[in-house]
Amino acid sequence: MKRIHLFISGYVQGVGFRWYVQRLAQRMNLCGFVKNLRDGRVEVVVEGNDSSIEEFLKGLKEGSFEDSIEEIKKTEEKYEREYSDFSIKF
Repeated sequence: MKRIHLFISGYVQGVGFRWYVQRLAQRMNLCGFVKNLRDGRVEVVVEGNDSSIEEFLKGLKEGSFEDSIEEIKKTEEKYEREYSDFSIKF
């Protein structure tokens, strides 16, 4: 099990991106959150098993918004089992 923290930049606000991320994470039984930031980026924290997280990252890069994403900054963090579902924070 692991936890990753992402900061995603590009054309990712006001286009349904958070809902896409939430559906993708839920489909893979991952927990965490997605949130718009004031600077135009989107923040994502996701926890789950290694293979599901890798599929999640692949889905971000190959999904409906692949052309909208300019950069994904990824940091692996200590798995804390902090979340029980995957939510959109406002």
